[in-house]
Amino acid sequence: MPLAGTASLPATDLRSRLLQSPAALLDTTMDQLRTLVLVHEVGTALAAARSLGREQSSVQKQLDTLNRNFKQLCGEPLVVKQGRGKKVLFTATGEAFVEIARDTLADWLDGVRESRRLRGETVTVGTTRFTLGFLANAGEHVAEEFQERGIDLRVTHLRTRELLDALRTKQADLVCGSVLIAEDDSVLAEFDVMEWRRSGLSLVTNLSGEQLPNRVMRASELHAVPLVVPASGLISGFLHGWFGTDFRDKLDIAAEIDDVRYGFDLLRSELLHGCMIVTQGVGEAAGDGRLPEGQGLRTIELVNDVGPKMQVLVGAFTRRGERQGYYSEHPLNLLWTALELENAKWKSGEVSPAKAS
Repeated sequence: MPLAGTASLPATDLRSRLLQSPAALLDTTMDQLRTLVLVHEVGTALAAARSLGREQSSVQKQLDTLNRNFKQLCGEPLVVKQGRGKKVLFTATGEAFVEIARDTLADWLDGVRESRRLRGETVTVGTTRFTLGFLANAGEHVAEEFQERGIDLRVTHLRTRELLDALRTKQADLVCGSVLIAEDDSVLAEFDVMEWRRSGLSLVTNLSGEQLPNRVMRASELHAVPLVVPASGLISGFLHGWFGTDFRDKLDIAAEIDDVRYGFDLLRSELLHGCMIVTQGVGEAAGDGRLPEGQGLRTIELVNDVGPKMQVLVGAFTRRGERQGYYSEHPLNLLWTALELENAKWKSGEVSPAKAS
């Protein structure tokens, strides 16, 4: 909350003064900046101290030091004390500086993470729910070495539609899952790809054999059955390609879902009767009992007869050329090699196929 009537510096002028005074920046440690931002968020030095697990006097000393140094640098304080137990009052300039502090901390943390990644101290892998098992098998090959070297393996859950963007934004160094590809595969130009399989789509249904016979279903027949489809992502991409942007008007969309597990629960509940469109890998896993959520449901193959040729490519992906820039024992290369080994074992029939998301 800015202090009314207090003169303030525009954020651009404030940033300029700080850039002209590197010594002051050196005195202002990252820990002080973090404390300042936390005090701004929680309101008092006491609340900030509790969050940090410190004594209130320690936090107050940091705040006083930062406030005093800043006043000497720019001629005015960041905060004004309001008395015991009351929230710290930030001046307008203090509010501006908090935003600068947030940006500085974010840039610093990004720099630390990038440095650790380049040195091979950490590797982040994104995976969909249905490819987690495949990654886990590969992880067994490197677990001992990662532990001995102190390598921090971070695994994050991604939805199919998030996979490639996680690589583009460097939220992940390697991702496992499914992507929608056309015949030219141009969507993969930015990435190195380890292909596990290519497939199409299937239908998982709670309709009876009389309502929907056990036979291959053509895409042109989809309008005849109630459908459960994801609101966005890979399946929607197929429907968009086959039927156009107005596919929802051309098909009987009984339910839009955000998670395939909810779709399975919905069909098993028999709250509605229809078909959920899934990737062929998920359909196969449900049909042969490897996916408990599919118990009691039937899987029917779906073939395209209406639009451009599209496929689901299941595999592992990294940013193109990045692995080649690292030494051979970099954790990203070790994990990639482990995935290649699991892929070879799967294709030779030594292990069961992974469920494809």
